[in-house]
Amino acid sequence: MFVAINYISCQTEYRSRFEQLFASRAGAIDHMPGFVRMKVLRPTKQDERYLIVSEWHSEQAFKDWSKSDAFTAGHKRGFADLEAARARGDEPPMRSEFRTYEVITE
Repeated sequence: MFVAINYISCQTEYRSRFEQLFASRAGAIDHMPGFVRMKVLRPTKQDERYLIVSEWHSEQAFKDWSKSDAFTAGHKRGFADLEAARARGDEPPMRSEFRTYEVITE
């Protein structure tokens, strides 16, 4: 098993939009070969990051997803928000940092 965790920092005013994006997601990842499950974790403190935890059968399955048209389509609205902020000269409303892990025990 392979786990990818995306650590997301959101500006306070963007948090509800960020949550709405996930609540209304297209679900493209759900049909990707090797995908097991995904959890979106909301921080209990305002200054902490969201965690998007996805589990995969293999690292290659995750890499295939991250390079797919489905990935681009699934993130289109969030990417548009980032581009709009950039065009206005604003700070990005969110930042993400990916880290990956191999599961050694459950």
